[in-house]
Amino acid sequence: DGYSKEEWKMAEETKKIMHTEDIAISATCVRVPVFTGHSEAIHVEFSHPMLPDEAERILTQAPGVKMLDDTAISLYPHPWSIAGSDEVFVGRIRRDTSHPNGLVMWVVTDNLRKGAALNAVQIAEEMIRRGWVSPQG
Repeated sequence: DGYSKEEWKMAEETKKIMHTEDIAISATCVRVPVFTGHSEAIHVEFSHPMLPDEAERILTQAPGVKMLDDTAISLYPHPWSIAGSDEVFVGRIRRDTSHPNGLVMWVVTDNLRKGAALNAVQIAEEMIRRGWVSPQG
């Protein structure tokens, strides 16, 4: 099927953590030569339209999440700039032009501190709990 073991693991562990099989996940994992850090381009499809400003406001209030997003000066998270930090850094939130209710964001964390994208899963769980998104099959 073309997916690597790590890509399948990401999808299956997310379903396991969220206690549902009814969520569609497609991952591409690539090893790059950095000393530390996990970086993800995340595409989220909501059950209703969500503006980037609204998502940023919500994420700013989430524990352990720090926004680093100013496209006017090309400010967004890089693995080298967040090394040693406990937070999950989010930037480049924008509309997904391929889906009417979609957003795209860039997320970076120090995997030696956070590992396994725990905060990304916690954010997704909170979004489902609040009814902002619903699991899909």
